[in-house]
Amino acid sequence: MSDFAIGIDIGTTGTKTVLFDADRGIVAQTSRPATLFSDRPGWAEADPAQWVDNVVGSIAEVIGDAAIAPSAVKAVATTGMVPAVIPVDAQGRPLRRAILQNDARATAEIAELSAALADTDLVALTGAALTQQSVAPTALWLRRNEPEIFSRTAYLLGSYDLVLTALGAAPHVEKNWALESGLFRIAGDPLDAVLDAASLDSAMLAPVLSPGQVAGHLSAEMAERTGLPLATPLVVGGADHVLSAFAAGVDEHGDWLVKLGGAGDILVASDDPIVDQRLYLDAHPVPGRWLPNGCMATSGSLIRWFQSLVGGEDLIRLDTEAQQRRPAELLCLPYFLGEKSPLHDPDLRGVYAGLHLGTTRADMYRATLEAIAFGFRHHVEVFGELGIELRRASITNGGSKSTLWKQIHAEVLGAPMYPVIDHPGASLGAALIAAVGVGALAGWDQCRQFIRLGEPVLPDPVNVVTYDAAYQEWRSLGRATTDISHTLAERTRQ
Repeated sequence: MSDFAIGIDIGTTGTKTVLFDADRGIVAQTSRPATLFSDRPGWAEADPAQWVDNVVGSIAEVIGDAAIAPSAVKAVATTGMVPAVIPVDAQGRPLRRAILQNDARATAEIAELSAALADTDLVALTGAALTQQSVAPTALWLRRNEPEIFSRTAYLLGSYDLVLTALGAAPHVEKNWALESGLFRIAGDPLDAVLDAASLDSAMLAPVLSPGQVAGHLSAEMAERTGLPLATPLVVGGADHVLSAFAAGVDEHGDWLVKLGGAGDILVASDDPIVDQRLYLDAHPVPGRWLPNGCMATSGSLIRWFQSLVGGEDLIRLDTEAQQRRPAELLCLPYFLGEKSPLHDPDLRGVYAGLHLGTTRADMYRATLEAIAFGFRHHVEVFGELGIELRRASITNGGSKSTLWKQIHAEVLGAPMYPVIDHPGASLGAALIAAVGVGALAGWDQCRQFIRLGEPVLPDPVNVVTYDAAYQEWRSLGRATTDISHTLAERTRQ
């Protein structure tokens, strides 16, 4: 009889669940939409109760679709966006909506903490600079703006840790949430200088656990709601971009991934930890390996915004129209939620340049696709400056279904892009880790057999030349509009 594991991905726009057979791979999967709340400019929130409802319903659905006995499920693991921030009480119950990793509200707190920590080398100590993704500014914002909630806060948890806690685990945070939060040293211990500057009590930091550890067991309430056996092991998964890379075969030194999710991620496997203020550093699920990486505030979320702007037109039709337009006729800056890496500037704003009365929606849509690819190229430039060797490139997630977008990335990045076949993203990574965590798979090396790469998308040399020139213009446009973005951001905050 097969052993099964469930992997759950808490995403910005939806919750995805897969049922994994340790002999055959994925046997069932489903997804449910999640609502992104942006009540004010730069805000990005989600409802943890919706996440939990999605998880409960989707677990029952995949078990039913596969027609297996619930007792055959040996473990559940979660993954999700990082580092989302959810204040919870002592029982792990959320006290407000989650503040997501691309939220840009804490600009004043970032400036204040940057000044207070000017003499502390945060990049060397934590692996990342103080940015809008750091947890300390968000915590300080909560203390000042929602003091009643902050006074009841026992812990600050991440998205996927919150869900695992809701299923029955004790409050905890996963290793990469801790690493990207900026509250901990690379070695995993709390960084007192940051806690002191933000007036944060170390007791608010939940225990840090690593991928593959059992964090607890399914509660009686959740056993009844999901149909799974009581005390099913709950295994720590990891950050969505990390597990998506893991499940896309980013394993050997120099393997890299472009991930086209709601946000945009680019990761490269490294045998050594590489720190730079423009990038993030994550730990690979395989012990001893690292993932220097970048994360852009928008990717698929910007495409969805444009889609809504033109009346909800089908994306396949928009792709077909844009395919007929010439490359880089317009330029778009994709900073519609500010920007995370490599600029770390929450006050940047989106721009379209080159518009004229002959401009069509196809031109604008193509420029939007190209903008994300230019953002990834900016990261590739940084990797090169740091001496990081890039070898095989793969491309995943919802946006990778677009033939045009894959082609644009191959040409902007000047590299063959290997699509991952039938890749469900980070949910597969979580399921693999769940299986390893309870021994359903014998070890990390057993995971490779479930990953398939397609034929590479090859760049057209003519378009590569066009995009090389356009990328330089794109960088110049970014520099030219930065000051205006800042004044607009300040004025709209007032």
